[in-house]
Amino acid sequence: EVQLQASGGGLVQAGGSLRLSCAASGLAFEDYAIVWFRQAPGKEREAISYITISDGSAYYVNSVKGRFTASSDNAKNTVYLQMDSLKPEDTAVYYCAAIQSSVVARRGLPQYESEYDYWGQGTQVTVSS
Repeated sequence: EVQLQASGGGLVQAGGSLRLSCAASGLAFEDYAIVWFRQAPGKEREAISYITISDGSAYYVNSVKGRFTASSDNAKNTVYLQMDSLKPEDTAVYYCAAIQSSVVARRGLPQYESEYDYWGQGTQVTVSS
């Protein structure tokens, strides 16, 4: 059984940091890209970052670029999202999802959530002003 376990959320003041983890099991970890999504209250879920496990390459949307850093520990089948200089607008439920990296290489991130292979549960991040 494939599982993605997201953790590390919490309450932090603006300017602070958090590190999210996404621990994967039951899948060929290096064949996948792990995508971080977030969903703020009243808004649609959006992809903010992904990392390709095989080569460690990462992508970020402009709103988090320079503040968030994705990394992976392949020995632990775990991806991290280091979030620095947090802002109140980063408040959201954060999710990780897995998709085969060959799909991402061929066509980029899919538009529809159903096209992702596996999802983890969300972890709440709240940034106070």
